[in-house]
Amino acid sequence: MKQFKIILNDKVFLKKTLAITIPIVLQNLLNNLVNLVDTLMIGKLGETSIAAVGLANKLFFVFSLLMFGVSSGSSILAAQYWGKGELLSIKRVLRISLLFGVGGSLIFAIPGFLFPETIMGIFTHLPQTISEGAKYLIIIVFSYPLTAITMCYVSILRSMNYVRLPVIITSISILVNVFFNYAMIYGNFGFPKMGVVGAALATLIARIVECASLLLLVYTHKAGDGKLGDFIHLKYDKVKEGGAAFINKLFMSKYLSTAAPVIANEFMWGLGVTMYSLVYGRMGDAATAAITITNTVEQVALVFFFGLCHASSVMLGNELGSDRLDKAEEYAKNFIAIMFVLSIVGAIIVFFIKNPVVSLFDVSDEVLEYVKLCITVFALYMPVRLLNTLFIVAILRSGGDTKAALFLDITSVWFIGIPMAVLGGLVLKLPIYTVYAMILIEEIYKLVLSYIRYRQKKWLRNIVA
Repeated sequence: MKQFKIILNDKVFLKKTLAITIPIVLQNLLNNLVNLVDTLMIGKLGETSIAAVGLANKLFFVFSLLMFGVSSGSSILAAQYWGKGELLSIKRVLRISLLFGVGGSLIFAIPGFLFPETIMGIFTHLPQTISEGAKYLIIIVFSYPLTAITMCYVSILRSMNYVRLPVIITSISILVNVFFNYAMIYGNFGFPKMGVVGAALATLIARIVECASLLLLVYTHKAGDGKLGDFIHLKYDKVKEGGAAFINKLFMSKYLSTAAPVIANEFMWGLGVTMYSLVYGRMGDAATAAITITNTVEQVALVFFFGLCHASSVMLGNELGSDRLDKAEEYAKNFIAIMFVLSIVGAIIVFFIKNPVVSLFDVSDEVLEYVKLCITVFALYMPVRLLNTLFIVAILRSGGDTKAALFLDITSVWFIGIPMAVLGGLVLKLPIYTVYAMILIEEIYKLVLSYIRYRQKKWLRNIVA
């Protein structure tokens, strides 16, 4: 109660938190609602189609986690440089993130285009599912470089507290995606009926529009005395701090020492979570469809909380970069109190609305029952999971304590989650909801260690001094 009195009396904290959180939440909500609509539309094609698309998107899932690592690592530095007032360094961070992001996208896109059946065969042994997934994968991989560019720019904009532009861009992209999904999946408005191929084409078109809109708005939007693009454009600025060598070895070393553990963290964590999909894929289409639907519902349920984590990361980074360490510690305590209470409220809401939400999906009664039980498991673990996200993604990383975050995420997935998945799904042949509950035991282990690390205060430092 004492902490909430402090929060309510700190008008600056509340105003800034809401100003950053609400646009991010709105953008994430729109994105996840589109994923929900996609799942609903593809679900009408049958369980094989929804399982195929869900498994095909596991390649994108791993890629997106690599990109989340690049953008998160970049935003750690960008947020502190923004607090310090060093615009040149922010430009350098953006340039490096684009280099890693677009380069990384090609590593995933090229194999996905050349060997789609081989990649699908990693996740499932069912011929029809492999065939459907390959049709989707061979098209969707062209969207990966566009996604990389968009994520790099958006992470830098958020670090600079420009959070409204991404909402506008996402809104445009969503309208395009929903329109072409409806047109191409079912053959409406004169388009041929293309099924999963139509879903892939619709997403690709939406990504093209999204990336083009982002670049257009960034370089035409006015900010202060100039354009927003003037703050983050990529030309080689000849200034005293860096000369013509826009990215020097010293700066690259600083970037890698901060961002490399985050990139490794997300990639290895994503690879570990993908191992879960290998287990799900061998439990049958019903189990795979159930977990695909569950994950889609989860993303919508967590959208506000992830927005709050993004806001806390930006605010803590700004304060640390400005050398206001006491204020950063106070803000961290505020966010922990807020997340703890709201996550419990959110879990209760999710539990009581699961039946009407699940009834929206046109799948078999067996899959529906699986989904209800999986969502129940998710609700039980929800507060623990969200506190972990706050500690690791926001608090520890904001101060550059990225190696500790790497250790926590990797050990929890590879030493607890994956063994539990294999034991429950392949050895004991348990139902999907029981296997899901066994995997989430990793969150309890992670919460204990992340809280201990937070209390050690090694994250409480200015890394751009």
